[in-house]
Amino acid sequence: MTSNEPAAHDAVVLAGGGARRLGGADKPGVRVGGRALLDRVLGACADARTTVVVADPRPTARPVRWAREDPPGAGPVAALDAGLRHTAADDVLVLSADLPFLAADTVRRLLTALRAGAAEGVLLTDADGRDQPLVAVYRTAALRRELAVLTAGEGGLTGLPLRRLTAGLDLTRVPDPVASFDCDTWDDIAAARARIREHDHVLDEWISAVKDELGIDLDVDTGALLDLARDAAHGVARPAAPLTTFLVGYAAAQAGGGPEAVAEAARKAAALALRWAEEAEQEKAEQGQTEQGQTEQQAEQRKAGRSGGSGPDAG
Repeated sequence: MTSNEPAAHDAVVLAGGGARRLGGADKPGVRVGGRALLDRVLGACADARTTVVVADPRPTARPVRWAREDPPGAGPVAALDAGLRHTAADDVLVLSADLPFLAADTVRRLLTALRAGAAEGVLLTDADGRDQPLVAVYRTAALRRELAVLTAGEGGLTGLPLRRLTAGLDLTRVPDPVASFDCDTWDDIAAARARIREHDHVLDEWISAVKDELGIDLDVDTGALLDLARDAAHGVARPAAPLTTFLVGYAAAQAGGGPEAVAEAARKAAALALRWAEEAEQEKAEQGQTEQGQTEQQAEQRKAGRSGGSGPDAG
């Protein structure tokens, strides 16, 4: 690993709870913005070297490793212990599977904060200032140490709350009421679904959903693509907007893909759309000059006709 590469980290996602406040529904599979809650979380931690999901196996948008606490339903500490057994990195993300607004930049922020200090973990706090230990990153050795302490002292991990584990850790807290929002009730699900359709969020949510659905892991300048669509619609014709952006994507793929290829294809197409618009404006101006000339000529002819036909015949 070179100095320019980020340190490796693993992720453990706890997805095997009973969802009692959802009436026993399959909470990780509940869709928000067209994507299962579990898939949304897996998208946020896609940079993890190994991602372990503690639950019964199911289809997911990204490949994961599966684990299960023994016995199933033994609680979050037992589930974390089961997932941690499949990790090897020095740092591990620990996440629940019901975080609709967790994003990759929040994960990076947690990792950066952990590596910048001496704390054994960094976790988010919610809108009420409460710790969210399942939206956190920890030093793996510290978690294993505390798990061993609990195992020896309690005679097992079954039924233990997470606060018994985190109480022995030196933690740093980061307030984030949005990323820490979890879906425990149907009201929470409804609130999450409503928020992603708000004007300020809907485009980012939609692009993320499409990329996830198509298996595309590509960050592009969506502003440039939207500008291109606008220029094509105004300078050529409205149906040109979606067709042009499709062709830009195809051209970028032919050129090897990547954000640079998309940007170059978009730049060329935008320049072409502007040239079309300039020609249309020039033609419109020339047409206007021609019509003005014709109007002036007709006015002169009418004026001359009136002058020649008025008064008595001089002959």
